[in-house]
Amino acid sequence: MKILVINAGSSSLKYQLIDAVDEHLIARGNCQRIGIDGLISQATSDGRKFKSNAKIASHKEALSMVSSLLTDKKYGVIESLSEIKAVGHRVVQGAEKFKQSVIIDDKVLQEIDSLSPIAPLHNPVHVGVIKACQETFGRKIPQVAVFDTSFHHTIPEKAYIYGFPYEIYEKYNIRKYGFHGTSHKYVSGKAAKILGLPLKTLKLVSCHLGSGVSICAIDGGKSVDTTMGFTPLDGILMGTRSGSVDPSCVTFLMEKMGLGPSEMFNLMNKKSGLLGISGVSSDYRDLKAAATSGNKRARLAIDIMSYQVRKQIASCAAAMDGVDAIVFTGGIGENQSGFRKSVCDNLKIFGVRIDDSLNDGMIQGNEGIISSCDSKTAICVVLTDEELMIAKDALRLIQGKKCNKNSKGED
Repeated sequence: MKILVINAGSSSLKYQLIDAVDEHLIARGNCQRIGIDGLISQATSDGRKFKSNAKIASHKEALSMVSSLLTDKKYGVIESLSEIKAVGHRVVQGAEKFKQSVIIDDKVLQEIDSLSPIAPLHNPVHVGVIKACQETFGRKIPQVAVFDTSFHHTIPEKAYIYGFPYEIYEKYNIRKYGFHGTSHKYVSGKAAKILGLPLKTLKLVSCHLGSGVSICAIDGGKSVDTTMGFTPLDGILMGTRSGSVDPSCVTFLMEKMGLGPSEMFNLMNKKSGLLGISGVSSDYRDLKAAATSGNKRARLAIDIMSYQVRKQIASCAAAMDGVDAIVFTGGIGENQSGFRKSVCDNLKIFGVRIDDSLNDGMIQGNEGIISSCDSKTAICVVLTDEELMIAKDALRLIQGKKCNKNSKGED
């Protein structure tokens, strides 16, 4: 069953066409710089590649281009859009309204839109793309929303409530929500398979390390704490995000620099983190090269991130009163063996011992155990696959819907 998975950003639209039954990737692509100058690319499982500059005025236009490319005689992978049986969407913020993935109807769409004030960069885009999909593929093709936040709904109240007056939580829903949930859910299940142990028996710390960074404590397959909070800005220093800071720094800088709320938001989300500290780049690969060449600020940025990851791993272990395995995923977690080593070499309190040979070989699409035989805590590298997780959720929901109809005697 072919399912189109869409991950929309403010100026991008990534997609994958997946056979959710045999978990086979058919094609993947990306529409970039939407509303600017535009670039569309696609790669198919049989090795065909397409890339072209193109003016893409809107996400709706991007979807039209995607549908044409998927059915193109030379680069396409399907003969007709009717072969697509569902569209799965990554939706960043589900707040307390959505504790699991759902089939989208008008009410669900309205509720996703109603959460835009607490996810202004993401949810409005998701709503627009869902509506564009309805026009492009027709309303008969089911669409499914899979929320970054839903996996974290098992976090206990003591871990998600902030220290404001409780009435603020009740009135404005200010609390820790957590993000990267689809990734953490996927890698925890995959790590259990790699370790050959039941997920329900394991205490895992999942480290999603990319341009965005979050650490998650997963006890028996359930999230019990995570580093990202009310928004993805919270937690560890990231590519362009500051991570956690003393809130008084925010008000102090707004006064001293004459910044308004949106300007401060932009400073903390787009000009800070690895980029702000290094002055070089938000990309870890660029920082690694600069640090090797003697750039002290680039080295400092890497060291800060490694230090914070290490601290939060320990914090997650404390939340679960133990840890059986630490899992690395995401662009940095999957490919930067030196960064993994810098983290693990300073976790002796948990009896962590990394096998340098295994660690060095676990890059470029490889996954598996990188801890030594005498390590008291297992260390794994797992390739995350959020799109497959979304496709599987979509398949489960639309099959469930058919079963429910049949149980009522309907066609």
